[in-house]
Amino acid sequence: ASLQSSNIPQPITACLLGAAFFGSLGSSFIYGYNLSVVNAPALYIKAFYNTTWTERYGQPLAVETSTLLWSVTVSVFSIGGLLGALSVSIILRVLGRKGTLLVNNGFALLATLLLTLGERAKSFEMLIIGRLVIGVNAGIALSALPMYLGEITPRHVRGSIGQFNSILICLGVFTGQVLGLPELLGQVSYLWCYLYSSMLQLCVLPFFPESPRYLLIERRDEAGAEKAFQRFLGKKDVSQELEEVHAEAQTQGNQQTASMLQLLRSPAVRWQLITIIISMACYQLCGLNAIWYYTNGILQEAGFAENLLPYITLSTGGIETLAAIISGLVIERIGRKPLLIFGFSAMAVFFSLLTVFLNLCVSIHTGGIPFILTGELFEQSYRPAAFMIAGIVNWLSNFAVGLLFPFIQEKLQSFTFLVFVVVCVLGSIYLYVVLPETKNKTFMDISQSFAKINKIPAPPIEHEMEQVLSCKPFINGKVQDVAKMESSF
Repeated sequence: ASLQSSNIPQPITACLLGAAFFGSLGSSFIYGYNLSVVNAPALYIKAFYNTTWTERYGQPLAVETSTLLWSVTVSVFSIGGLLGALSVSIILRVLGRKGTLLVNNGFALLATLLLTLGERAKSFEMLIIGRLVIGVNAGIALSALPMYLGEITPRHVRGSIGQFNSILICLGVFTGQVLGLPELLGQVSYLWCYLYSSMLQLCVLPFFPESPRYLLIERRDEAGAEKAFQRFLGKKDVSQELEEVHAEAQTQGNQQTASMLQLLRSPAVRWQLITIIISMACYQLCGLNAIWYYTNGILQEAGFAENLLPYITLSTGGIETLAAIISGLVIERIGRKPLLIFGFSAMAVFFSLLTVFLNLCVSIHTGGIPFILTGELFEQSYRPAAFMIAGIVNWLSNFAVGLLFPFIQEKLQSFTFLVFVVVCVLGSIYLYVVLPETKNKTFMDISQSFAKINKIPAPPIEHEMEQVLSCKPFINGKVQDVAKMESSF
């Protein structure tokens, strides 16, 4: 029997949009804000370090020590992100997707306290620790949020809703750039973003449901999963959605949530894992973070007038936010694979032009598609471990860019961005050869797409559905028709 749905896709509900927006506001927005917030006030922070050092030790800060302290301040955010990514699998298992996002706000509030007191106590150590703590917040959020969005969203809009992650990251970057304008710098505390976005999420997100997949597969709470599906989809009859999740659980048998080592050893997901590692590494090593971290320094080296720097930086942030929104609108029509390849290829071209003309023109990028793919390429039992590995790669690459870029720029000067050109080109080639398109596919469909390259035999979905029905023929007292089993998820 054909399992292709002939039903018209359900409209996006207010509940789904609200969960995506407020989930992203207290997570992705803070991450994006931290990528840019150290750029504009860099001179003020360095002056604070120099003044504090002089008052303590009676001598000015050496240039090498100043460069090292500044690089640590920028890159320690990534170390915190790595710590968050390493711990997220356990937290997700215990607290669930929504619970993890809510508890994670505690790190944002603690970081706000450390950064505020550090400035008043004239302690650059507290500023660095505050950056570390807010990095932990970001590391947890960048795993928990894409997983939550992927599990609550019907497949026909999974890419679009997943792009809330990217849009709020870019909006956070743009907000950091706005607060860095000369008219506002020093007059508006940049810490308010942590406080307001965290408090909004804490106040609003509890009223939205937990991931129905988590409730049904991991908590065995069918009643809770049914209510969650009903609210997210805006309809009463969600028997098809429940049956699809039962089918996924049946194919996994009694397998518990896989650990990171189990995921690394499993041949059934080997190429999914390689794909996520490469796409996430390219996402960070393509040079975008170097632009966000060090825009002012790059433009200054290029000879732009200092009074123009904040406004040029702001224009790049605005264009990137617009590009993320457009990506979210077209991703379900164009697909993940073409957008990823186009993003990396366009950046390779722009970085080549940047090397020749040294004029900042980077405005198109891959958005948050690697985070969407991490949620799509793995079934439920592997997903937390997959996000842990993706997070480790993401944050190690982020740390490498933040720490090493100033030294690479010093050595290679105008040829610095050729390194990023190579990364973008190699990433595009790999994705073109290996990655299948995932738009409008179920998680089991996507797993089957990789079965051949993983050299793992995969039974047809019809057989899997029949197995489920033979074990569980009734849902809400009704026998389910195999031919109508395809759901919106």
